[in-house]
Amino acid sequence: MESLAQLEALCERLYNSQDSVERAHAENTLKCFSVNTDYISQCQFILDNALTPYALMLASSSLLKQVTEHSLALQLRLDISNSCSQSTCVFAIYAFHVCVSLITYVLVLMFCSVGNYLINYLAKRGPELQSFVTASLIQLLCRLTKFGWFDDDRFRDLVKESTNFLSQATSDHYAIGLKILNQLVSEMNQPNPGLPSTHHRRVACSFRDQSLFQIFQISLTSLGQLKSDVASRLQELALSLCLKCLSFDFVGTSIDESSEEFGTVQIPSAWRPVLEDPSTLQIFFDYYVITEAPLSKEALECLVRLASVRRSLFTNDAARSKFLAHLMTGTKEILQTGQGLADHDNYHEYCRLLGRFRVNYQLSELVNVEGYSDWIQLVAEFTLKSLQSWQWASSSVYYLLGLWSRLVTSVPYLKGDAPSLLDEFVPKITEGFITSRFNSVQAGFPDDLSDNPLDNVELLQDQLDCFPYLCRFQERARMQTGDKSEISVIEAKLAWIVHIIAAIVKIKQCTGCSLESQEVLDAELSARVLQLINVTDSGLHSQRYCELSKQRLDRAILTFFQHFRKSYVGDQAMHSSKQLYARLSELLGLHDHLLLLNVIVGKIATNLKCYTESQEVIDHTLSLFLELASGYMTGKLLLKLDTIKFIVANHTREHFPFLEEYRCSRSRTTFYYTIGWLIFMEESPVKFKSSMDPLLQVFISLESTPDSMFRTDAVKCALIGLMRDLRGIAMATNSRRTYGLLFDWLYPAHMPLLLKGISHWTDTPEVTTPLLKFMAEFVLNKAQRLTFDSSSPNGILLFREVSKLIVAYGSRVLSLPNAADIYAYKYKGMWICFTILARALAGNYVNFGVFELYGDRALSDALDIALKMTLSIPLADILAFRKLTKAYFAFLEVLFSSHITFILNLNTNTFMHIVGSLESGLKGLDTNISSQCAAAVDNLAAFYFNNITMGEAPTSPAAINLARHIVECPTLFPEILKTLFEIVLFEDCGNQWSLSRPMLSLILISEQVFSDLKAQILTSQPVDQHQRLSVCFDKLMADVARSLDSKNRDKFTQNLTVFRHEFRVK
Repeated sequence: MESLAQLEALCERLYNSQDSVERAHAENTLKCFSVNTDYISQCQFILDNALTPYALMLASSSLLKQVTEHSLALQLRLDISNSCSQSTCVFAIYAFHVCVSLITYVLVLMFCSVGNYLINYLAKRGPELQSFVTASLIQLLCRLTKFGWFDDDRFRDLVKESTNFLSQATSDHYAIGLKILNQLVSEMNQPNPGLPSTHHRRVACSFRDQSLFQIFQISLTSLGQLKSDVASRLQELALSLCLKCLSFDFVGTSIDESSEEFGTVQIPSAWRPVLEDPSTLQIFFDYYVITEAPLSKEALECLVRLASVRRSLFTNDAARSKFLAHLMTGTKEILQTGQGLADHDNYHEYCRLLGRFRVNYQLSELVNVEGYSDWIQLVAEFTLKSLQSWQWASSSVYYLLGLWSRLVTSVPYLKGDAPSLLDEFVPKITEGFITSRFNSVQAGFPDDLSDNPLDNVELLQDQLDCFPYLCRFQERARMQTGDKSEISVIEAKLAWIVHIIAAIVKIKQCTGCSLESQEVLDAELSARVLQLINVTDSGLHSQRYCELSKQRLDRAILTFFQHFRKSYVGDQAMHSSKQLYARLSELLGLHDHLLLLNVIVGKIATNLKCYTESQEVIDHTLSLFLELASGYMTGKLLLKLDTIKFIVANHTREHFPFLEEYRCSRSRTTFYYTIGWLIFMEESPVKFKSSMDPLLQVFISLESTPDSMFRTDAVKCALIGLMRDLRGIAMATNSRRTYGLLFDWLYPAHMPLLLKGISHWTDTPEVTTPLLKFMAEFVLNKAQRLTFDSSSPNGILLFREVSKLIVAYGSRVLSLPNAADIYAYKYKGMWICFTILARALAGNYVNFGVFELYGDRALSDALDIALKMTLSIPLADILAFRKLTKAYFAFLEVLFSSHITFILNLNTNTFMHIVGSLESGLKGLDTNISSQCAAAVDNLAAFYFNNITMGEAPTSPAAINLARHIVECPTLFPEILKTLFEIVLFEDCGNQWSLSRPMLSLILISEQVFSDLKAQILTSQPVDQHQRLSVCFDKLMADVARSLDSKNRDKFTQNLTVFRHEFRVK
């Protein structure tokens, strides 16, 4: 770079140029600043001398990237050690560790220097910088602080340095100080890509204990000082800082910040004096009054957090009652004045604040607060206005209904003479809700999914889940009929009524009401729905299946059937509910379960015959059908019905047109899963074969199709449908006998079609996915259904078919070019293959030694192609896609458990890659995956211990290969052991038992490695704790022998539990 001016010009082009080629050139030229540590001083020079904001932005962002990615530098040890020869390995590793220690020390000093420089730079030039430059510099400063938190105590002085800005005379410096604290809290609360999750939690916990309370006090002090400040900029920063402190992840639960829902706020006990001080709550109520949106909304958000603090935080009940009274007074004053509630965001946040009373306080506490009667009346009036303004407040009503439902459910437990006044207000709210829902229909919304409340399923269920408690509270539901001049309006109103009845029937028991009276009421409500069905599927209504209003009504009826079944038809209700059936007999002549089931099944059959394009109605119908068929008693009763006999014998597209609709193809699996339940309930080979005849005709048609015509759309649709159908049938086989019926029907006659299909359609995931998913289900040995006779070769024959299928798919998909959506195009099929192979290998129905004994390459070929597929996927992609992650690590667990020789015979680079991926899995947040990785590591370490550590010399080829791998990479086991200790000691792991297994195996491999690791961990802890923690380590191995038998493992696990508890005690 010849001059600073040239660099500034390049930066201008990098950030502002419209020419992509010019931007790319600038980016490539300036890349060195962000990847080379030698340029850190150059970045400092740019900050000192550059005049344009874009040059300053380059320097700041480059330093940020340097800081973030330098934490990864120490991981290069593994790669370097892989390149060492055996003769120089020991010396190279020793020298490298010395260098790394020196480099780490130098980097710490360098970044300390950068941190001090940034503080001085912001103090001197901060007020004159562009806001985006200031923000970038502050982010860099806070990132430095977080990454160096445990490296040098000077990194922890940032809070003190920030207060110096607050004491400056200018408001610009004050703003910079608040911005630094805002960014610091955010940085400490959010995981970083360059920082392991275990280290992030350690830093966050240390920051919480040492600095967060001080920052919260600073934010409160700032709010007090800035109350009269006419400029809202500083007020906004101070409010934002308060909210960030109150929203901190205090206990490491990793709450989704995009969600509005959270549990109790676990504020530390040290904050108690400030929270019990009335001025803390009052400052936020004051700011709500004196500010405009969006600042007023942030003040409400802070109040929502404060209203959610844990009960145990307060000194006693009196302090908590005082806090509650203050909350009620503040919210009452807002309702009295209506201040700020015309703003939608304020309105929604205020409803959330009222909703927190539902979560954190009991009715008995509320009624004893002075002024309760005024407060509850104002809340009731506010609720009614909200219900009337359903278009404006639809997403906010949920919090209000939740509050009222919680209040009425607490009435039976209310003691004392203080009146709740709910009798006066709840009926009005119940009526207001129903009326407002009718008004939403009368508004005449167009039939699209964006506007109609009936289509917002999640919001609909949230509101209706609260509603039954309000209805039950009065034991009546008065609903008005509206204008019946328009059918769609009537259907929509009826849909609301049916949903409400369904919600009432769902809650069978209600405190304070007799069960008999509830059954009679439910019978009368249910009779109206059952009568409605006769009307909605006859006359003019039978021509309206394409209308959205008709579909909404039928979905409401299906919801009613689901709730009614669970309360009055399910297996638990077969001998109860006498009052309900007595009343239904009087009203409709339905005196037992069988007659009622016939009505439900009739509606199911009608929906499946008449709906061809509404996937929502089809899926909902099939869900109800499956619930009935899978119940033991209800399933037996279904077989007595003529409608069911017809469905089982005639499941073709002629009778059920939805089977021909491509958009409903996924529904076929559920349809045939249900039919399978019904077929196998009798376990009759004759009935099975006759029921499978429609699928047999599809097989015959596809098998007779020549190769030249096998790539047509007709074949494609038929093959997709057939695979989905077969998967449903396979899912229903839950015993050796039923599985045997399906196996004998498929093998060997029809298995070649699967191989033909996968070979011709490899490049079409729409075909390969259902085909592979069927095979994944077919090889799954659930409930020990794959148990063949001792003389049967079926297990071996099945695996040979699996091998052919995986080899055919894998060899072809690997040769295909990558597509834009690589997950759908390649990864999805690959992870299903991993699942197929893992299930087959772990199914315990194949003697795999037979393949090698007789020279059959079925096993070897399947493992080879599976390995190639795993190596073709970058580890970052494996960890990025959840289903791929689960399948990959489940496959590795099986390999390390039953086929470890295959792993050990790989070359060292491939072996290290696979074991390295296990270490990544151990660090993940998914405990199931972590446990699978732990089991795999344990099998590997146990193999080493039993065959190398305890043996005289490795003799088997597998043991020799493992010894060679470890010689070429001696840090492998120590690194994994270190990771396991960090997880157990510094994280709230839920699978400690699983992690303890590989820990013992790794410790027994080398006691010296364990001693070195013990020393490292002690060094990272405060000096005054060393003696206590050293004793903890000694106890860890107390009474633990050098063996891996079950008793010794259990002893170590017990010791580890005690060790972890004592280690974490402060």
